[in-house]
Amino acid sequence: MAVSYESGAIALDKPPANSYDIDYMRELAAAIEAAGDDSAVRVVVVRSASERFFSAGADIKAFAANDVDANMDMIRLAHEALSSVARSPKLFVACVAGHALGGGLEIALACDVRYAIAGRYRLGTPEVTLGLLPGNGGTQRLPRLIGAGPALELLVTGRTLLPEEAYALGLVSQVFANQDEFDHHIEKLRALPPLSLANIKRAVFEGMEKPLPDALALERDLMEELFRSDDAREGVTAFSEKRTPEFTGS
Repeated sequence: MAVSYESGAIALDKPPANSYDIDYMRELAAAIEAAGDDSAVRVVVVRSASERFFSAGADIKAFAANDVDANMDMIRLAHEALSSVARSPKLFVACVAGHALGGGLEIALACDVRYAIAGRYRLGTPEVTLGLLPGNGGTQRLPRLIGAGPALELLVTGRTLLPEEAYALGLVSQVFANQDEFDHHIEKLRALPPLSLANIKRAVFEGMEKPLPDALALERDLMEELFRSDDAREGVTAFSEKRTPEFTGS
């Protein structure tokens, strides 16, 4: 399989560059669904099996061989698969440790959080050089993440970034020196209360689509839900007792 899910990790594994076609997208959609249904995990890491590439994006040879309808079928499937990440109660984290270009970067953009491992690889959206645009959410998620001006400059030039440059723009949240540092950070995320993670995601993603008064009403509803949870009682009690809380997701 080009994409697989196991124990809180989605692995992208289609040598040499994790370039994708419609079958790859079907596997990614299935992996995202499996991760969302896995009651044993709170955080899902999306990472590559390749040392050089996170993903080089769409298979351009497949684009050239297909007609417009076939290419648009793949785009529609990719839109649905990547949009399902925001609807999932799990926290999806992209671990970028190799080139993330075009649709490969768009996979990372669809994740809730993006981290990079230090290296000399590049991140960017070079679709303009093919006479295309980033069609798997890049024109929408990138401006929402780093602002319209910086995003538009990257989109229209196709300019690529080193990990440190991506961090400076806010494209990734942190650059870790190595994989061990990243893994240690992920273990801390996995100890967080799952209900809080899920409700924070809902507040952010659903709230951004609403007028402010409606978004604040959503925030109040989600806060009340957490106030009634065992995890909130455990968190407050543990703080008062100066001990580490043990969250159960209830």
